[in-house]
Amino acid sequence: MHAMVLHKIGAPLEWTELPDRRPGRGEVRVRVAACGVCRTDLHVVDGELPEPKVPIIPGHEIVGRIDAIGPGVDELSVGERVGIPWLGHTCDVCPYCRSGRENLCDAPVFTGYTRDGGFATAAIADARFAFPLGDAGSDVALAPLLCAGLIGWRALALAGDGNALGLYGFGAAAHIVAQVARWQGRTVYAFTRPGDAGTQTFARSLGATWAGGSDEAPPVPLDAAIIFATAGDLVPVALKAVRKGGRVVCAGIHMSGIPGFPYRLLWEERRLVSVANLTRQDGLDFLRLVPRMGIVTTTTRYPLDRANEALADLRAGRFKGAAVLVP
Repeated sequence: MHAMVLHKIGAPLEWTELPDRRPGRGEVRVRVAACGVCRTDLHVVDGELPEPKVPIIPGHEIVGRIDAIGPGVDELSVGERVGIPWLGHTCDVCPYCRSGRENLCDAPVFTGYTRDGGFATAAIADARFAFPLGDAGSDVALAPLLCAGLIGWRALALAGDGNALGLYGFGAAAHIVAQVARWQGRTVYAFTRPGDAGTQTFARSLGATWAGGSDEAPPVPLDAAIIFATAGDLVPVALKAVRKGGRVVCAGIHMSGIPGFPYRLLWEERRLVSVANLTRQDGLDFLRLVPRMGIVTTTTRYPLDRANEALADLRAGRFKGAAVLVP
């Protein structure tokens, strides 16, 4: 197998030939057909997440077909197409797992961070965290759903059922969530980098009623806002934009420092919450509804050996929607 491997934090990924790996008990091996490039991959490469496994193969939006099955796996079969997400293993015994909150597991394993991921021609996965995808839809189109879609889905649930929804940072996740929110009958307000007319036009093309810079106030008070951008200074901005009783959801795994803000912005029962990872039930619920929602992902393809270019383009905001590596 071949992979793009991170050998040192902050260094470019290196094209590496590795021996084929066999799945262990409870595991499957997947021949990777596509792997999305997520901002979390940038956080791993840049050392913004604590204690990564190094060397590591990044990538956690994996779509592929099973070509080997380890002992103890009965629910999946060779040749089946599956998706492998960020949360790659949980302990099943800690208080969080036992209370249905495995996204907060005390001993989790994360794909592309603490176990090798999908910037490769093959990947090993815990069979319990390999979601059957069926045969509908292209591998490239499905890949961003495995994190941008799933985390967006969980963030949308935490945002509550209010109608007026603000999305701060209109990248891979927001461009999916906007379509889900419109399918649910909500009104979407998109916030981009100030002056980014191209992304604002893109947001309106996906059903946003209004699109403007993050330095602008929305035309109406928001019922909820989801922050996908990694800028902590957007937290008080979003709190100011939501109505009394409104919610602000921080959807990223990493964010720059949040500046001080007056209590008045949080008063009147506004809520500030964060999203952590996902549960398998999130995956099952979301992926079951995807065909009905008619989500169309906007993707830019890169060959696997150009993963460094894809990461650089993501950092610089050079594409709309999501980048996807194709072996």
